[in-house]
Amino acid sequence: MNVEGVRVYVSDARVQDDGDAVQLIADAHYGHQAEWVAVDAEQLGDDFFELRTGRAGAIAQKFVNYRMGLAVVGDIAEKLAGSKPLRDWVRESNRGRSLWFVTDLDALAERLQDRQ
Repeated sequence: MNVEGVRVYVSDARVQDDGDAVQLIADAHYGHQAEWVAVDAEQLGDDFFELRTGRAGAIAQKFVNYRMGLAVVGDIAEKLAGSKPLRDWVRESNRGRSLWFVTDLDALAERLQDRQ
């Protein structure tokens, strides 16, 4: 996917840990010359959204370290409703430049266009 010159690799890979994240980053960068990776929220698993597991932080940190954007795509309203810390983290992440939570790929495209 290419949005206003920004290459986005839309992945269907499951991301279970930070090792999977590094592999995904390498695939996106070297295989697709992408600046962003879009991953369906379901591919991250429920543990990603349980902040106490540390999984979300470890995965997100890999993307930050490798200067690759990560878009979590999908409806996570139910998960947000059950956790104030998750709501806070998602809100803060969406204010930043490296990790966004969006409902669909069209919403990601809009965000990428707005940052240009």
